[in-house]
Amino acid sequence: MAQASPTMDLATSRTLVSTNPATLERLGEVPITASADVHAAVARARAAQPTWAALSFAARRDCLLRAREYLLQHLDAFALTITQENGKPLVEALTAELYPLADLLYYFAHHTATLLRGESLPTGLMRLLGRTSRLTYRPVGVVGIIAPWNYPFSIPAGSVAMALMAGNSVVLKPSSATPLVGMRVAELFEAAQLPSDVFIHIPGDATTGQTLCETRLHKLIFTGSVGVGKKVMAACAQNLIPCVLELGGKDPMIVRADADLDFASSGAVWGAFTNAGQCCASVERVYVHQAVAERFIELVVRKTQQLRQGIGTNAAVEIGPLTTAAQLAIVERQVEEARARGAQILTGGERNAAFPGYFYRPTVLTNVDHSFAVMREETFGPLLPIMTFSDDREAVQLANDTTFGLTASVWSRDRTAAERMAKRIHAGTVTINDCLYTHAICQTPWGGSGESGFGRTHGKVGLMELVEPHHIHVNTSAPRKDLWWYPYGQRVYDLFRVMARTATGGWWQRLRSLPTLLQSLKLPKS
Repeated sequence: MAQASPTMDLATSRTLVSTNPATLERLGEVPITASADVHAAVARARAAQPTWAALSFAARRDCLLRAREYLLQHLDAFALTITQENGKPLVEALTAELYPLADLLYYFAHHTATLLRGESLPTGLMRLLGRTSRLTYRPVGVVGIIAPWNYPFSIPAGSVAMALMAGNSVVLKPSSATPLVGMRVAELFEAAQLPSDVFIHIPGDATTGQTLCETRLHKLIFTGSVGVGKKVMAACAQNLIPCVLELGGKDPMIVRADADLDFASSGAVWGAFTNAGQCCASVERVYVHQAVAERFIELVVRKTQQLRQGIGTNAAVEIGPLTTAAQLAIVERQVEEARARGAQILTGGERNAAFPGYFYRPTVLTNVDHSFAVMREETFGPLLPIMTFSDDREAVQLANDTTFGLTASVWSRDRTAAERMAKRIHAGTVTINDCLYTHAICQTPWGGSGESGFGRTHGKVGLMELVEPHHIHVNTSAPRKDLWWYPYGQRVYDLFRVMARTATGGWWQRLRSLPTLLQSLKLPKS
């Protein structure tokens, strides 16, 4: 996801200054955590973690449910902070940040114990020799989380909750562009009444994040830009810290000739412009079948022009500002490059001068191809470029012509054909007749490949990122000596030569091996 630093007050360089991106009004300041305090925080979290991990799932569940109840009691206050600092409309603060988190807190509070339940493992022929194996899952230890500014509440708070339920301690660095929302996340988990130092909030800037990567973490979860993600990975590599990286996307939408065009065009408009296009899973490029392109584009343009842009604290507003000046500059650069090269700007294509903040009008472009930056680089803004295709093969080829691989969508009345296409698209998630929103479904995994990063959050797959498998193997036939122990000799070699043919296949072959196994019992005992 695109990431940029907030405006800093040079006179008070030890604080982050929060600015409302819609009005450019100063909202407040948050102190930057000193590097020495970052190291100390991780050390404290490391010391607190074993006691937390020793608690039952039920005890951890109670903490999460207290946090959830506090969230539900303060929805309006939390939504207002998100809207004022991030810029998204109040409706989106509720539907895309607070509602999904309430669901996640409940789900993992009640289901983590089942999801992480241990299991017996098959041991093949070794079971006949008295060998058993069991797999359990234990927390990795201290989990560091570096959060983005586009969903500054739901993304970090969800990862914190999952890590805590798995038995880890957590050190969170929120985005420097949304420090007041970060304070709200800290407030939420303070209400959970966690033991001391199990959760630690370290507000700060890029240096704070760099320092966190250099501490003795056990795992790091980072959501942000590709460029910063590479730096995070390099820093983690110095101490062999495993990391989960969610770095954004250039997500395609394919509209087949048999799609419901009214439905698909509404999906395209919402998928491209919700949160002012600042979603890693935004619809950032559309491929529509040439037979229906004219009608589809007409509908998209008309619906885009009907969107109400403004300051998000107005409940009727549908499009807010970009969150940072740097992100606004990226959008302007891509549009101007496209315009200069002959793209058709069907609507938008300029700042909205009616407001003082970082507003850019929702923009629809055609007459572009894959040599344009708007079709190749992540935009993270309210732009919707549209191309046409002639058949399914070409559509899939165009969709896969990217360095990213986060999400994609296929729109069709023929579900069988759509699923066939979906299987051929390189993306972590492919939706059919829908787009973008599955991050809000906490039960399903989230993540991608290529420059979209690696690893997963959410769902059982995401929970497994927060634990390590612990395998215990028991020899119940002790003290009988193992067949492969010393002393070696021709007899041992001949025995395993026969067993390789008879004891490593199906049940019939294993039954045939029994005489050989009985013969092996005549080997000398220890």
